[in-house]
Amino acid sequence: MHNKVYTPENAAMLLIDHQSGTLSWTHSHDVEAVKKNAVQLARIATAVDMPLVLTSSMEEHVQGLLIPELQEAAPKAFAQRIRRAGIVNAMHDDNFNDAVKATRRKKVVVAGITTEVCVVFPVLQLLDEGYEVQVVTDASSSFTRIGDDAALRRVEQACAVITSTGQIISELAVDWTTPRGQALGQLLGLGA
Repeated sequence: MHNKVYTPENAAMLLIDHQSGTLSWTHSHDVEAVKKNAVQLARIATAVDMPLVLTSSMEEHVQGLLIPELQEAAPKAFAQRIRRAGIVNAMHDDNFNDAVKATRRKKVVVAGITTEVCVVFPVLQLLDEGYEVQVVTDASSSFTRIGDDAALRRVEQACAVITSTGQIISELAVDWTTPRGQALGQLLGLGA
């Protein structure tokens, strides 16, 4: 029986294609909220020393660079981001796949743009490879709400867990009275 609780010691954070151009194509969620949540996830991972892997696709094209807020929130992970040439399933990119394996974690938290293209396929592969996966729906978005819902249903049927940024922060905090809990509470807006 797997331990279902994700901790900074047993999980990794994968943020896929939160790029300026790609975000502008999405209409399933409020773009500013998605950006805020993705940046919060990067901040959380950095704050608790959780492995964070960032990737982008075709940065030199209309997709653009990863949003600058990610560079500010996680400068080291941003500098080490995996730049893919256009491979749809990030797990098919050897550099990304190797970076995920290098975390030495079998639990992963995934968010990306778009849910229906850049999240669904790597999540299905991660599940096939024996990873446990949580997909953060409010830090991901798609071209349409219908497409987003279909992608979430598909990964959920494959045994991914659908979650939210607030749930991830709370799960990683464990106890709001500890130094870690207080730091994450402040990111969630609970602290003074």
